Amino acid sequence: MPVFASQGRDELREMWVEAWRKRRAGLPAEPLEAELADVAGEHPEYHDILEGDEGALHRDWTPEQGQSNPFLHMGLHVAVREGIVTDRPPGIAAIAQSLRTRLGSGHEAEHQLLECLAETLWEAQRAGLPPDQDTYLEKARQR
Repeated sequence: MPVFASQGRDELREMWVEAWRKRRAGLPAEPLEAELADVAGEHPEYHDILEGDEGALHRDWTPEQGQSNPFLHMGLHVAVREGIVTDRPPGIAAIAQSLRTRLGSGHEAEHQLLECLAETLWEAQRAGLPPDQDTYLEKARQR
């Protein structure tokens, strides 16, 4: 069972806040917390949200508002990193390396991949089907 499967939206968001709090305080963290804090550290535009915007834990971010959901964005970074480390789907690690080389930034390469992943997930949800890894890979290859 995936780590996040048994948690609700607010609990997941609280995990991000706690991981970032521990990082800022120099406290020891579990491996997952360290990974979350690493991702949060690369997104200074979200630090205010993580550092005390209580309303953010319960806010809905919709495209109509013109804001992206910071927790979704950072969560997609975690998903992309996990996919790269495990090479799931097969071939994504090589695509990521190619993007890192071309773009000169691992973070920017992740952004390219998370856009592909988000689009693939959205299409699957809209169609009522499971996500298609071949579609994700094809979108990633086109970057």
